[in-house]
Amino acid sequence: MIPEQDVNANDAEVALPQPLVRGGLHRSLSARQVQMIAIGGTIGTGLFLGTGRSLAQGGPASMLICYGIVGFIVYVTLLLLGEMATQYPVAGSFNAYATRFFSPSFGFALSWNYWFNDAVSVASDLTAAQLVLQFWTTSYPWVVSLLFWVFLVSVNASHVKAYGELEYWLSFLKVATIVVFIIVGILVNVGVNESHTYIGTHNWHIPGAPFVGGFGGFAKVFVTASFAYGGTESLGITAGETKNPSQNMPKVVKFVFWRILLFYILSILLIGLNVPWDYPNLSNKTTTTSSFTIVFTLAGSTVAASFMNTVILTSVLSAGNHALFAGTRVLYGLSVVGPIPHAPRIFSRTTRAGVPLYALLATSSISVLCLGSSYIGSGQLWGWLQNIVGVSNQIAWLSIGLASWRFRKAWIRQGRSLDEMKFRASWTWPWGPYFVVRVSIC
Repeated sequence: MIPEQDVNANDAEVALPQPLVRGGLHRSLSARQVQMIAIGGTIGTGLFLGTGRSLAQGGPASMLICYGIVGFIVYVTLLLLGEMATQYPVAGSFNAYATRFFSPSFGFALSWNYWFNDAVSVASDLTAAQLVLQFWTTSYPWVVSLLFWVFLVSVNASHVKAYGELEYWLSFLKVATIVVFIIVGILVNVGVNESHTYIGTHNWHIPGAPFVGGFGGFAKVFVTASFAYGGTESLGITAGETKNPSQNMPKVVKFVFWRILLFYILSILLIGLNVPWDYPNLSNKTTTTSSFTIVFTLAGSTVAASFMNTVILTSVLSAGNHALFAGTRVLYGLSVVGPIPHAPRIFSRTTRAGVPLYALLATSSISVLCLGSSYIGSGQLWGWLQNIVGVSNQIAWLSIGLASWRFRKAWIRQGRSLDEMKFRASWTWPWGPYFVVRVSIC
C-alpha cells in the first residue's frame, strides 16, 4: 500500500533535513565544476570495464538494447529528480525527498541502502583498479588499491573545492578520450586496423551472436547496465553544495541526455561492432579486459592501448572519488535529520572547510572489501560488487519515481501553478513518475 499521508509542498523546505551543527556543508562547487561532473563524473568502470563483461555475457545486441533502455530510464529519472533538487536543494537529495514526500520509514531504509551502495561502489572501483593494472603487471595488485584509497580520502578530507577541481579535470580527460575512441572505433571498423580488413557487422554474425546466452544473458547485461549508469542520480546530492542551485541544476540535468547518447550508446555500438563476444580474456574469474583498450589494440598501436588503459585507470579514480563524495554526503544527511537523527550525530560534525570528516572515514572504511581479491580473484569479486550496486541503483530510481509522484500530486492538489516551479520537465507530465516506478519494479 502506498502511504496517503498529507504532503504539503510549501512545507518541504522545513521538513527536509536541516543541519543541527554549526558550520555545516559549504556551497563551493561552481557551475563549471558541476556541469563537467554532470557530463563525465560518473563515467567509470561500468562503461570502461563493464562493457567487456556485458559483451561476453550477452553479446552485442543484448548490450546495445539494454544500455539503450536503461539510458532512457535514467534520463527520465534524473529529470524528475532535477525538479525536486532545484526546488528544494538539500544534502541527502532523493533520500530526503523520499522521506518527506513518500514515507519516513521508506526514506530511512533507502538512505542506508544508498549509503551502502556508494560505499560498495568505492570498493568496486578500487577492485577495478587491480583489473586495469593487469594490462601491465599481475604483481601485488592490491598496492594500487591502497594508494588510490589514501589519495581519495586525502582529497575528500581537504575541501569540497578540491573534490570539484579534481573531478573537473578527470571528467574532462574522460570526455576527450571517449571522443577520440569514437573516431578510432569508426576507423577500425572501416578497415584501418591490423588486418586491413573491413569489419562492418561481421561480429554480429559469428557463432553465438548477436544474442549470447538467450534471455539469461540479456538479464545479466541489464543488471550490468544499471551498474554502468549508477551514480547519475547522485548528481542531485551536489545540489546541497552547489552555488545558485536553482540556475545550475537544470543545466546539469539537460547535459545528461547528450552524455547518454554520445558517451554510452555510440561507444557501445562501436564496441559491439569491433570486438567479438568471445575475445580471449574479455571476462572471466580472474580478469576483465576493457573493450576500449582492445579497440586501440586492434588499431595496431600498443602505445595508444597503454594510453587508453591509463585513462581507464584515472576514470576508476574519478568514479571512486565521486562515489566517496556522494556516500559521505548521504551519511551526513542521515545524521542531520531532525528531531531524531537517522545516524549517529558524530557523522554531522564538519571541519572548518565544511567536510563531514567522520562520515568520510566511515564511508571509506567499507573499501577494505577490495582486499578480498587476493582470495577470491579480482574479476569475480568485481562482478559480485557490480551486481550489488546495480540492483541498489534500481531501488534508488524507484524511490525517485515514488517521491516525484507524491511531490507533483501535492503541488497540484494545493492549487499551485506549474509556472511557479523553478524547473519543470514538461514533457514528462504526467506519465514520468509512473513510468519510472513501473520499469524499476519490473
